[in-house]
Amino acid sequence: MTFGRHDPDRRDRILRATLDVIAEVGVAGASHRRIAARAGVPLGSMTYHFDGMDALLREAFTGFAMTVVTTFEQRLGAARDLAEAREAVADLVHDLSRGDEGNQRSIVLTHELYTLAARKPAFRELTREWMRRSRVALEWHFDPVTARQLDALIEGLAIHRALETEPHDRSLTIEAIARITAGTAAPAAPPASAPSAPATPSAPNAVR
Repeated sequence: MTFGRHDPDRRDRILRATLDVIAEVGVAGASHRRIAARAGVPLGSMTYHFDGMDALLREAFTGFAMTVVTTFEQRLGAARDLAEAREAVADLVHDLSRGDEGNQRSIVLTHELYTLAARKPAFRELTREWMRRSRVALEWHFDPVTARQLDALIEGLAIHRALETEPHDRSLTIEAIARITAGTAAPAAPPASAPSAPATPSAPNAVR
């Protein structure tokens, strides 16, 4: 456990530990004591750095949600035409629903956030901003109505694939995207500020 005054990373460790604990035992099982033990900090650090559990949860989940948004922006920002944008949407569905251990953690965190937002309206601002940012990235290639439909498709298919014992294959995803985007005009290029995709894109730490 790290004690003492010179611990500049303490706040970030608490945020990371919060997500780790939630992934293991859910929001209902997360406590200041359990998170402090995971972060290796004194219990008093919890209330020193965060004004209560809701404030801690909001900040931890905001960081988590933004990792997913960044992945949307990287994938869609790298697409150079409509065909590549459709492929990027399919990539998002399949990356977000991968069955490896790291992505299973993200799936759990996503569902924990949704449940929290359903119970506590204050957390809906967080999920609403997440959805807004995702749709903005989709609108680099698709009109706003189509972008909204694709955002729902990405989420729905990713959840279904993640929870199915026999997930559907990519051909079904491609067909669904083609149906939604049929007749879509070729878009303008994404804004110059759109992030580029990494050389070997990896799935985000989340399911959205």
